[in-house]
Amino acid sequence: MPVKEHAIKSDLARVDKLRDEDIDYGDIPELDDAVFAQPLVPWPPNKETITIRVDADVLGWFRRQGRGYQTRMNQVLRRYMDVAGQRARLTVPVRGQAGGAAGRSSKRAR
Repeated sequence: MPVKEHAIKSDLARVDKLRDEDIDYGDIPELDDAVFAQPLVPWPPNKETITIRVDADVLGWFRRQGRGYQTRMNQVLRRYMDVAGQRARLTVPVRGQAGGAAGRSSKRAR
């Protein structure tokens, strides 16, 4: 068992033995309906499966980072989109929209 996990389990046993009157609740704010009105984190957008051509060394670098490399690639792309701002969101045509990749020949899309 990893050291960190062992430490957490040993603390949980100690906490389980505490009585309610032994716990100082003074620093904990009241939980009212306003606290639960908003989610803690934004809900992730829907994912779409695509085929993308990526340089072999770029893909290799992400894969060497281990499991979840596709999620990290998505995070990098999202970060770029956020930094580039609204301009990037408006200028990239979406498949199926006028001027998008759907109207191009396969040779040009490569």
